[in-house]
Amino acid sequence: MKIELLAPAGNLEKLKVAVLYGADAVYIGGEAYSLRAMADNFDLEDMKKGLKFAHEHGAKVYVTVNIFAHNEDLKGMPIYIKTLNDIGVDAIIVSDPGVFSIVKEVAPDMEVHISTQANNTNYKTCEFWYKLGAKRVVLARELSLKEIKEIKKMAPKDLELEAFVHGAMCISYSGRCLLSNYMTYRDANRGACAHPCRYKYYLVEEKRPGQYFPIYEDERGTYILNSNDLCMIEHIPELVESGITSFKIEGRMKSSYYVATVVKAYRQAIDAYLEDKDNYKFNPKWLEEVSKASHREFSTGFYFGKPQKQIYSTSSYIRTHDVVGIVVDYDENSKVATIEQRNKIFKGDMVEILTPKGDNFTLTLEHMWNAEGEEIDSTPHPQMIYKIKTDKKLKPYDMLVKEKGDKDE
Repeated sequence: MKIELLAPAGNLEKLKVAVLYGADAVYIGGEAYSLRAMADNFDLEDMKKGLKFAHEHGAKVYVTVNIFAHNEDLKGMPIYIKTLNDIGVDAIIVSDPGVFSIVKEVAPDMEVHISTQANNTNYKTCEFWYKLGAKRVVLARELSLKEIKEIKKMAPKDLELEAFVHGAMCISYSGRCLLSNYMTYRDANRGACAHPCRYKYYLVEEKRPGQYFPIYEDERGTYILNSNDLCMIEHIPELVESGITSFKIEGRMKSSYYVATVVKAYRQAIDAYLEDKDNYKFNPKWLEEVSKASHREFSTGFYFGKPQKQIYSTSSYIRTHDVVGIVVDYDENSKVATIEQRNKIFKGDMVEILTPKGDNFTLTLEHMWNAEGEEIDSTPHPQMIYKIKTDKKLKPYDMLVKEKGDKDE
């Protein structure tokens, strides 16, 4: 059975990282019609570059056109859809029937995936979209593994099922949130979510207007709408056997480090299970790796039934490691690696090298030089180019990672 690992790509660098670290496909947003308007997103030229890179490495690119369109959003959409088709996009992700109909009119051969925003919670819905020409349905996040198995059994046999396996969970039903629009006039269903579910709230009783009662859970207050992050890396066998064929990672607004470490861990876990199902054993190192990237407390979401605790008492992220640099180049003759800074690092620091293939390893930065060849004690300037010497051969997009708390300033 072929399982697709589908990764988020908020920009061209993240697309390259996702593909190099093991993603079979990436999903991206253009500058319009996407539900992540605050992400960097792709202009047409970067989209072409991303498609070329992905296809050269055997990966696919899916473009999100998953807003719930108002009349004004339809202006220019047929041209945009046709352009995506002309440049070779592998599939379009949609949620709105009107957008779906435009795709079928102007690009009838384009592969269409139905977004989780469409609330796909039963096999008849899947059958409905399949009959209209959808190739894949992205299942609602409120489904259990038991329900997914039933959908797989009852839905058309060649309909692909995709589901989120890792990342942030929306507090609203399948992401259909109205709070953002109501509170900030930013429409979450048109890509401009202000994330009001992360705000701090107080209780007001109707006969006591103006009196705000804090709801304490700890000294920082409570965050009554916050959902845990989803993490299913310990349950790869159950996911595979449920009939899901595309494992989707959330996070188009997350960092390149998040993309790299999560994709690599899931790639290793999926491959290990598919290579030898009978002798498969979960490696705790995979969970340790995904835990290094910024995240909220993990849960298994709704996969094993309704969660007993889907909210918790802080909106803070757990963040134990930072990327301090991404490798640009390595000269085998001089043993010098050229690095682009991402966070400040100091001479003498020990870093972990996160690499797409094989085990990570550590280096001590005994000497560092700036772009002019002058020896430096730290890398204080954002995205500055610096050099290190190491006998370990590094590759472009290898990442230098440092545990937080050591000499941080």
